[in-house]
Amino acid sequence: MTISQRLSTWLAEQGYGQIQSNQAVRGGCINHGTRISTTAGDSFFLKSNSKAPPDLFEREAEGLEALSKARGPRIPKVFLTGHDFLLLEDLKPGTPTKSFWPDFGRRMAILHQTVNPRFGFVSDNYIGSTRQPNPWIADGHEFFGQHRLLFQAKLAKDNKFILDKELKQTEAIIRRLPELVPDQCASLLHGDLWYGNAISDEKGEPAVIDPAAYFGWAEADLAMTALFGGFPTDFYAVYQEERLLEPGWRERFPIYNLYHLLNHLNLFGKSYRSQVSSILNRFS
Repeated sequence: MTISQRLSTWLAEQGYGQIQSNQAVRGGCINHGTRISTTAGDSFFLKSNSKAPPDLFEREAEGLEALSKARGPRIPKVFLTGHDFLLLEDLKPGTPTKSFWPDFGRRMAILHQTVNPRFGFVSDNYIGSTRQPNPWIADGHEFFGQHRLLFQAKLAKDNKFILDKELKQTEAIIRRLPELVPDQCASLLHGDLWYGNAISDEKGEPAVIDPAAYFGWAEADLAMTALFGGFPTDFYAVYQEERLLEPGWRERFPIYNLYHLLNHLNLFGKSYRSQVSSILNRFS
């Protein structure tokens, strides 16, 4: 049964009528986005990818539901999942309010106050289309070193994007993590918090999409906000009013972002190699 057939059946069974129109939504690098309107006047957001790993959308739904319980930014509701699609609430992004970024900072701080005794998540999930291992581990330095940095570096080595030298530099940074990164509790993270995943809902208030959720270092979520586009200063100022950060938090951003840059290297190719090399040379 095709996606459209499954959606048509579900919509009819739930009383939403039939699909009246669909409109492609640009912006995704991995999946396709479509806004669906029905004859009953409702709209939904559909993510689809015929080549997605079979559990990718199920894992994303799991992350969305975990984040929705944490009183942070608004999360789209999950309606239906399949191996090649995810049907979500349509947030109908509107013009951000004047207090959008301060509100966003406050809500992210509240989200990060949801903590766990261990690092990891209920299952492995995905960062983009790359598997993200999430075993439960008590030590944050071990978790980030082995299951974030080393996992991606070995994948990049297998993909011939880095050489033995860069892999050894990654291992050197992993050994140094206890001196580079202070002890932090395991907070619930969005996991892929770049500018494009921070949107406004129909009221212009903060919402987030496309998570790669897990329990990890909150500073790692904040680091991603500075990687592609960057968040304004009032986001961080209000965040710290709600949740204090350890001194030197900004200086640690490149260490956390090495994970995302290695992942982009694995997903999109050698254009990210120079950024990876710069961080490796600086911290190893």
